[in-house]
Amino acid sequence: MIKKLLASVREYKTASLLAPTLVVGEVIIEVIVPILMANLIDYGIMETNLPYIYKMGALIVAMCLVSLTLGALAGKYAAMAAAGFAKNLRKDMFYSVQKFSFSNIDKFSTSSLVTRLTTDVTNVQNSYMMLVRTAFRSPAMIIFSMVMAFRINAKVALVFLCMIPVLAAGFLFIFSKAHPIFQKVFKTYDHLNNIVGENLHGIRVVKSFVREDYEDKKFKDVSGDMYDLFVKAEKLVIMNMPLMQAVIYASMLLMSWISAKFIVASHNDPALGMTTGQFTSMFTYLMQMMMNLMMLSMIFMMLVISRSSIERIAEVLGEEPDLKNCESPVTNVPDGSVRFENVSFSYNGSDKYCLSDVDLEIRSGETIGIIGGTGSSKSTIVQLIPRLYDATKGRVLVGGIDVRDYDIETLRNEVAMVLQKNVLFSGTIKDNLRWGDANATDEDIRRVCRLAQADTFIERFPDKYDTYIEQGGTNVSGGQKQRLCIARALLKKPKILILDDSTSAVDTKTDSLIRKAFAEEIPDTTKFIIAQRIASVEDADRIIVMEGGKVNAFGTHEELLKNNRIYREVYTSQAKGGDDDE
Repeated sequence: MIKKLLASVREYKTASLLAPTLVVGEVIIEVIVPILMANLIDYGIMETNLPYIYKMGALIVAMCLVSLTLGALAGKYAAMAAAGFAKNLRKDMFYSVQKFSFSNIDKFSTSSLVTRLTTDVTNVQNSYMMLVRTAFRSPAMIIFSMVMAFRINAKVALVFLCMIPVLAAGFLFIFSKAHPIFQKVFKTYDHLNNIVGENLHGIRVVKSFVREDYEDKKFKDVSGDMYDLFVKAEKLVIMNMPLMQAVIYASMLLMSWISAKFIVASHNDPALGMTTGQFTSMFTYLMQMMMNLMMLSMIFMMLVISRSSIERIAEVLGEEPDLKNCESPVTNVPDGSVRFENVSFSYNGSDKYCLSDVDLEIRSGETIGIIGGTGSSKSTIVQLIPRLYDATKGRVLVGGIDVRDYDIETLRNEVAMVLQKNVLFSGTIKDNLRWGDANATDEDIRRVCRLAQADTFIERFPDKYDTYIEQGGTNVSGGQKQRLCIARALLKKPKILILDDSTSAVDTKTDSLIRKAFAEEIPDTTKFIIAQRIASVEDADRIIVMEGGKVNAFGTHEELLKNNRIYREVYTSQAKGGDDDE
């Protein structure tokens, strides 16, 4: 898990190594300074040797300046390494998500992925910065200070050594209890982000149904749960500080008491005792060890919090896409013919099939209509064509080749889809349309907009094709959004075009003009038109009638009117509705 994350350090390895190297240099100098201070006291101040005092004082100041410079450089490189690591980590996670199939994305909620890319990465970034600097500084300072303390007086130094097991036991207790709570905290974060995202996305619905109070209560409940979990976790984490303080003060008292005895004994036998300078340096070493132990405890607590984040990030990085290229993928789609051979499909490996025993053959260039009730798997059947999902049983062939044998990018470049939920991105109309072809000329863009009946309303905008589309396309109507999405799909010049109920928001005249343009301008493209209105599919070469995840009938408009009860009933009810409107 850690190895997987550290792979994101990459070009910041040098900064990651320079920071601890500089820190070790800083520590060595800081450890030498107390010895110089002891000599200054014993051989300078106690003996009133002014030249020695000036000499040692200048040396101490110079070493402090060097230590300060090394510390500043270490901080700079640690910040660079941590920020760069976080940048690469977000990039790697985002790229991993881009490779996910729909079933992989279904495993992680959108809100959870957002939390992992933001809050979790920030936690790991902070921990990494502490690791490359403080996690090297504190152990180095403790070890060097301990060595120097034992050189001065081993018996006094043993006081501190005896306190380490007490601290270790306390830290392990806090870690074991706090980690499970922080795991729950981040799951609650996901839930909170989900509520906020749903509320902002559906704010018009919330206001139209006057449900602000209900949404406020939902947010307040989850926010309250997060508060309770954080308080519970912090009650454990704050035990770290009093534990550290108790150990520090106990060590100070014991060391002062023992050192005082040695200083008194030195008047009788200097070989057995301590000088005042040695006591001062010993006290400095003790404070250095204790302060750095406190820093280690802070790192320890940060790692407790970050461990949950590390696990959640590793889940995303370690998720293997369900859909992969075969060893020698086909990189050319011969034509737009589609064949379903006894295809069945279920989501996430469930035993319940939402699509069963589909056996169809569609010729290249045909226009195929698909109708059926809600939940009849109209959208599911077409999502198998560009391999957004793989068939659970049977085979789907495009151009006579199993879709699993194609290079995924090649296949999807030849299949254009306009989904039920039309999505436009922030940017100009041209920017959005060029998703279909990044190198499309202005004339290409105008041509597909004419086909999609979008040119008329675009020309009415003051900035025409340079009109800025707000995030989600909120500044255009539903029908305008659908026509722009159709134009974007046509710009791909696909061999297969799939319209998933994508003209539901346009009037029947515009719908008819779009279908007419398709028939005249792209006759060689195989077209699948999913619709609720019979009028949208009655001119199709053949029509699929879906019911309960199965193909109930497949034929021309006239054949289905004559032989299929479901199609006839839908046609009659819609025709009657049209007469009533008239």
